[in-house]
Amino acid sequence: MSHKVPTHLRILRGNPGKQPFPKNEPEPQIPPQCPEPPHHIESYALDEWWRIAPELYRINLLTVADIGPLAAYCQAYGRWRIAEEKLAAMAARDPVTSGLLIKTESGARVNPLVFVANRAAAEMVRYAGEFGLTPAARARLAAGPFDNGDGHSKFAGLIASYQ
Repeated sequence: MSHKVPTHLRILRGNPGKQPFPKNEPEPQIPPQCPEPPHHIESYALDEWWRIAPELYRINLLTVADIGPLAAYCQAYGRWRIAEEKLAAMAARDPVTSGLLIKTESGARVNPLVFVANRAAAEMVRYAGEFGLTPAARARLAAGPFDNGDGHSKFAGLIASYQ
């Protein structure tokens, strides 16, 4: 079974095989302005929404169908950041294991926050790839459609916000 890539992503990635693009492919609606985050998004996740969503909207990568996946990315980001902050606070009080291990009745174990942070980071990177927010995902996109006329990619502002 072949995995169909949506036409807009094929255009972004380039079409080296010069295969014809399908006609009448359904396209999600692009809202008239950058969408508000879902009501359950808060704290660091909300901050991340407002950092990323306007740029994705600006380059037409945020449609009504993308609100859920972007919210999931933001939630994973928020969870990762909270877990990392808690680990850092524990590390400050624990010069021996830097908070990476905890004492239990059965002995030392890996701090569960390590698993939370790692899982959230993996989810965050997976979702980020769907929106072209990682270097590898951007490398798969053709530069042509994102050239805004001044020699800079439309991703330039998004990339600069990480630096």
